Amino acid sequence: MRTILLILVLLAHPVYAVQPDEILDDPALEARAREVSKDLRCLVCRNESIDDSNAELARDMRLMVRERILEGDDNEEVKEFLVSRYGEYVLLKPRFGGSNWILWGAGPGMLLFAGVAGLIYLRGRSRAKAPGEETLNEQEAQRLEEIMKT
Repeated sequence: MRTILLILVLLAHPVYAVQPDEILDDPALEARAREVSKDLRCLVCRNESIDDSNAELARDMRLMVRERILEGDDNEEVKEFLVSRYGEYVLLKPRFGGSNWILWGAGPGMLLFAGVAGLIYLRGRSRAKAPGEETLNEQEAQRLEEIMKT
């Protein structure tokens, strides 16, 4: 049983949603289309590439990618066309620049802030006196004596 499962896992390959009528005749151009498509997000399915999605919009986007490649655009020009049409959200990996600096810097910034806050907290705790180390002043000692006598 385990052998069959191992064979199935080894033979498994990703299943793409690309329809046979979408595939380009030229294998080199089709490879370029697949390369571009894997970096583009399906706007319906969210975190799936347009190659993996069965949504109609993803199909339309795959066809646009192939049309642009047939028109002679290089990979970056195809991506730029789709970004200009759908916005930067269409890219599965956001660009490192512009307003995305905030997104890219937020994680490390929060980690740094949490680390500094943790160090300040631990340092304050290490300087605090233990409950048994605190001494009473004269007034507190007299008041305690009065309470203890009654």
